[in-house]
Amino acid sequence: MTILDLFWIFFIASAMQPVLRQKMLEAARQRMIARIQKQRNSRVILLIHRQETMSFLGFPVMKYIDINDAEQVIRAIHMTDNDVPIDLVLHTPGGLVLAALQIARAVKAHPAKVTAFVPHHAMSGGTLIALASDEIVMDTHAVLGPVDPQMGQYPAASLLRVLKDKPIDKVEDKSIVMGDMAEKALRQMKENVTELLSGRYDDDKVQDLAQKLSQGTWTHDHPITSRDARALGLPVKDGLPDEIYQLMNLYPQPVKREPTVEFLPIPRTSDQRK
Repeated sequence: MTILDLFWIFFIASAMQPVLRQKMLEAARQRMIARIQKQRNSRVILLIHRQETMSFLGFPVMKYIDINDAEQVIRAIHMTDNDVPIDLVLHTPGGLVLAALQIARAVKAHPAKVTAFVPHHAMSGGTLIALASDEIVMDTHAVLGPVDPQMGQYPAASLLRVLKDKPIDKVEDKSIVMGDMAEKALRQMKENVTELLSGRYDDDKVQDLAQKLSQGTWTHDHPITSRDARALGLPVKDGLPDEIYQLMNLYPQPVKREPTVEFLPIPRTSDQRK
């Protein structure tokens, strides 16, 4: 065997290493999902979005809820018997309203209990899906978020505020058009949230929740903690199973540069100080 042969063996092994590592990670995920399903006698569906390592003009590309996600989640729900509970793990910044709403309606329509687990955050469209669940289980520090519609870079509620506070002859035609779209978007979102919450609360409570969550009460990135959610009247409780945290460890954030957070990934107990 020559030096050139050794070089090519080393080159091929190095090229295959990331692929093998990814396959091993995927296999570990499948084993953990199967383990949770067996323990809870449920169907486990994950909707997890991570920041991609690739970038465009220096800005990282973010994943979000899209039509493909809706197709996959709905397919998984259709493959689940009506008497089998569903455990939905949500870790997402949100995404397309249409896709999130399709998932939420499929979740609400499932006859058996649906539990949404939120280990870190389920904002915007993620919250919309959580609202359709029978129960929301959150980490103590996890957050949900408002579901008020956004018109590009502007909140729909703020665009509508401009038309109300400014004389119409001082408003550009484009702003008037955007304000009209914003009004429609706010009305439609309130109707959507009302639909998802109906049947679980009395009508007054449904309207109150729909108003607060969809009509621009807060900024769109406002964190709604588990305590806040319970104060609103949502079916939220603390305490995720350890298996959910272990599952999240199998979805590491791709790191392109030096990590900004680092620690030894083992439990630290008081006995270790002795």
